[in-house]
Amino acid sequence: MNEIIVRGARVHNLKNITVRIPKNKLVVITGISGSGKSSLAMDTIYAEGQRRYLESLSTYARQFLGDLKKPDVDEIEGLSPSIAIDQKTVSHNPRSTVGTVTEIYDYLRVLYARIGKAHCPECGRLLEKKSIDEILNDLFHSFEEKSRIYILAPIATEKRGTFKKELEEFVSKGFTRVEIDGEMYRLEEVPELDKNKRHTVKLLIDRLTLEKKNEHRILDSLELALREGKGFVEIKNLDSGGSKVFSENLMCPVCGIGFPEITPKLFSFNSPYGACPSCHGLGFTFEVDPHLVVDEERSILDGAIIPYRWDRRLTRWVAREIEKKGASPYTPFKELPGEIKRFVLYGDNRFEGVIPKVQRWYKETSSSEMKEWLEKNFIVQRTCSACGGKRLNREALSVKVNGLNIHEFTDLSIDEELEFLNNLSLSKRELEIVGDLLNEIKKRLEFLMDVGLGYLTLSRSATTLSGGESQRIRLATQIGSGLTGVIYVLDEPTVGLHPRDTERLIRTLKKLRDLGNTVIVVEHDEEVIKSADYVIDIGPGGGTNGGKVVFQGPVEELLRKPNGSLTGEYLSGKKKIPFRKDRRVPYGFLKLRGVKHNNLKNIDVEIPLGVFVCVTGVSGSGKSSLIMETLYPALMNVLHNTKMPAGEFDSIEGYEKIDKVIAIDQSPIGRTPRSNPATYTKVFDEIRSLFAMTPAAKARGYTKSRFSFNLKGGRCEACQGQGYVKIEMLFLPDVYVECDVCKGKRYNRETLEITYRGKNISDVLDMTVDEALEFFKNIPTVRRTLQVLHDVGLGYIKLGQPATTLSGGEAQRIKLASELRKRDTGKTLYILDEPTVGLHFEDVRRLVDVLHRLVDRGNTVIVIEHNLDVIKNADYIIDLGPEGGKEGGRIVATGTPEEIAKCPNSHTGKFLKNVI
Repeated sequence: MNEIIVRGARVHNLKNITVRIPKNKLVVITGISGSGKSSLAMDTIYAEGQRRYLESLSTYARQFLGDLKKPDVDEIEGLSPSIAIDQKTVSHNPRSTVGTVTEIYDYLRVLYARIGKAHCPECGRLLEKKSIDEILNDLFHSFEEKSRIYILAPIATEKRGTFKKELEEFVSKGFTRVEIDGEMYRLEEVPELDKNKRHTVKLLIDRLTLEKKNEHRILDSLELALREGKGFVEIKNLDSGGSKVFSENLMCPVCGIGFPEITPKLFSFNSPYGACPSCHGLGFTFEVDPHLVVDEERSILDGAIIPYRWDRRLTRWVAREIEKKGASPYTPFKELPGEIKRFVLYGDNRFEGVIPKVQRWYKETSSSEMKEWLEKNFIVQRTCSACGGKRLNREALSVKVNGLNIHEFTDLSIDEELEFLNNLSLSKRELEIVGDLLNEIKKRLEFLMDVGLGYLTLSRSATTLSGGESQRIRLATQIGSGLTGVIYVLDEPTVGLHPRDTERLIRTLKKLRDLGNTVIVVEHDEEVIKSADYVIDIGPGGGTNGGKVVFQGPVEELLRKPNGSLTGEYLSGKKKIPFRKDRRVPYGFLKLRGVKHNNLKNIDVEIPLGVFVCVTGVSGSGKSSLIMETLYPALMNVLHNTKMPAGEFDSIEGYEKIDKVIAIDQSPIGRTPRSNPATYTKVFDEIRSLFAMTPAAKARGYTKSRFSFNLKGGRCEACQGQGYVKIEMLFLPDVYVECDVCKGKRYNRETLEITYRGKNISDVLDMTVDEALEFFKNIPTVRRTLQVLHDVGLGYIKLGQPATTLSGGEAQRIKLASELRKRDTGKTLYILDEPTVGLHFEDVRRLVDVLHRLVDRGNTVIVIEHNLDVIKNADYIIDLGPEGGKEGGRIVATGTPEEIAKCPNSHTGKFLKNVI
């Protein structure tokens, strides 16, 4: 078959739809948020393709694999094995790096093991391992023939002692001469050596002329020298004055340090053979921060020692001890003498000290809650002092290729690594050994470049990657695998991508298609949709108003006659997201000086207050480093007295003009199905209060807590308020079935008998935001929150929808709504990190309206963004770059969108020019 036919798809909100998808094409599924795009692509096509493949495996193999649940669809014809490349972070394991995830690091370990040159970890001297025959050949190459040479066995280098015993032994073996500290002596004439001075001792094995006829004698002498010199021999040329040291082991002749065998596992930070012994290959250690265990403003008796506040007996004991040492327990900690502070923090032989005690608690506790509490309150992550964050031991870091050790290589950006490998100078023999290996590494690095990730480093921890970056890494890996006949399903691969790099991504997707694969992309980006071979538009609305096919066909047809398709109207230019031409005037400036975090180049940033600010720049230019990792924690520390770790900067000014800072990112609103939009936004508290005030609830004595599905009393105890029961299926995946006691309603019968306007509490949780808005329109406290959820484009989600089923963009907008429902002071600073993720053109228009409303009330909004429709609405833009990684971290331009559009050096400006 040359197409995939999906008949009767009813997953989530899909309305029994039928779609035809041509094979070996680039297909884009688009539509308004919540319309059912992911339900069709991920939960129907991918899920069924995966299920059919897994069904073909043995029962034994299936017990180790994932979900085999059949999606709610009548039939799917023409399906091939499917691979999903979604936005979930690659790994939560701190040991994972970009290099290990892409498997490039495995190739590098082999490369360094085969052609790496070992150096002494102490003095940096090049270490070479040579056989006797190689030493002989080297001699005839290094020195002129007929040169007079000494063959010496190094006995000691710069070591203290008289060496009396060794010298006597040499005499008994029949040797006659020895060189001590550069002077040659007959063994019986050696003066007594000063035992407190360092001496260099070399035993003379032979002296002869370097000639071919003496080859056998030289070989015998070399063998004897290596035996006496414990693997080392020194050849001194008497005519030229030069000398060379050779070794049959990897060992430093000066420091006497032995070197382990160079194998690939020496370069693995996940192996005890190669990992740094201090941090065990993590690159960081967890340490107790002295500033977090004491409150310097308080005295000892007033609770200055924070971990002891719950133990008055221990606090009183410390107070008595410092009194004995002549200090007052009523003096603020910051005014105590240095030795008293050290005693409290580090203790002595009688007292353990606060820091050692907290460290012991952390190491010995088996409670994950206790560990989490200690990490949150007293422990900080610090770069390992032994390896400097390089993860490897000093031997592994002493092996170099063209002057770089493996960490220094992986610390280069991907484009720099590619350049380094292309300019690598290797001998013919080395090229023979690693030629194919080098091609494999270069090919994989080029794939990463093609998806716009040239600014990343292979040493970067996988946990720090955004969803978009991790998705593009897996995309590059899939191209490298060269599979054909596969269905690839991608969920918004343009997330976090600058318009400049979208072109590259489209080329990559087409390359995947041209290999003979069907590429299905869930996407909102205009350029990606226009580059598609085939478009499926789902809609017309979100939630219950979506789930229908609005359009399916070639993209040219959609542009020619949209026929009610919102996507088509925006693509064809019939609809546009408007922007304000009149720019707001700031009431002050927030000044951040000398920012040096990550790749930021000691920059000074002035952020206007009371306006809409956009921070732009290509991927990896330093936007998140500046705003999320430096500005936000710095403001939290000065405004809210927190102790958040902030990026390196010199000073911050102007924060007196704001009184609150709120950051809204895309992390989940909850990791369990018990968390949902109603509980997160606190609107459920108001709804429960409303039910508790009904006459029937009052008559039975029910309080607000009776209507919580997390507490005993009102919830169904059979499923503990979850609405479903988990059944373990041995080798099959766990099955979740509706609770047969409450029928999925979460509450017991008595609680469900209480109704408000004919609806019980379970009915309310099953309402969409728009349905609830109409239902509670006369209750201002409830209506206010629901109205905000509707305004940010979430009218389609259900109040009780589990948090685990929400996308990153939906979670971010729920957080935004949760903050917007609060009464702002007019002096609040809102920070949003790419709020347009997962948003259709229509949703972006709504979001921009909400942000403008916030700023109109006097607040400041800072948005990190790539979406040009949001950027053109900003009053002020800070454009970072010019490139990503080491080539970024500078301010390219600042000003209004019109001013940025005129800047020739700004990549953002070039694209902005087309939309203004």
